[in-house]
Order: sequence, then structure tokens, then C-alpha cells
Amino acid sequence: MARYLSQEWFDEVNRAAADSDRIKTDTAGVNLTIQQVVTGAPDGDIRYAVRVRRGTVTVVPGDDAEADVTITEDWDTATAVAKGELPTPAAFMSGKIRVGGNVGVLLDAQGSLQGLDVVFADLRERTTF
Repeated sequence: MARYLSQEWFDEVNRAAADSDRIKTDTAGVNLTIQQVVTGAPDGDIRYAVRVRRGTVTVVPGDDAEADVTITEDWDTATAVAKGELPTPAAFMSGKIRVGGNVGVLLDAQGSLQGLDVVFADLRERTTF
């Protein structure tokens, strides 16, 4: 089992995304980079980028200087969302998730990114937190 936000977990996410016909279809018209910042993780803050490029999705550790949007959340929120215990909209509305940058681009792509939820839901069973 891969530990959440470890290199092994990123590899699992990328394999699952590459194998998902739904992601290929849903994101065919999307070109977006989301910088994720998770604060207070057991090994310190974690930064990674979700790159959506017209039918492909890759998740890579580190910063992406050209990210359209930055999403910041603490470790407890990130793990609750990843486990399916806390819906992302509820976390956002309660201020547990902060979004900066070109939020309009993210909102425009919101419907196209729903396939990502399916990929992450499938990985929950194979992830340790």
C-alpha cells in the first residue's frame, strides 16, 4: 500500500489516471495546472502539481511556477478529503481549503475534473494515511 502523498502514491495516481478512459474523455478540452500545498504533514509541508493537458492528467511532487491556481489546506483536511470523509466543497465553504490564482479557470474546468474523484476514490483502498 502506498503512503498518501509519497512518491509511490504519486506513481499510483499517475498510472490510474493514464488508464482511465473517463479522465481522457472528461479532460479532453482542459489545459490547467493546479498547485497543491498541504501544510503540517508528518514530514513537513508537501507541494505538488496536478497537470491537466487535454486528455491527460499527471500529478508531480514539487512546485509548478506556471500553475493557474493554488489550493492550500492543512494535513487533516487533505487526508479527510482523500479518505472521502469530507467533501471538497464543504471544506472550501468552511475555509479549510483556500484557493488563489485564476479561480475562474478552475471553476470552468470543475465539471471536467469529476473523473479525478473516481480515480482517487479507487486509490483509497490502496493508500495508507
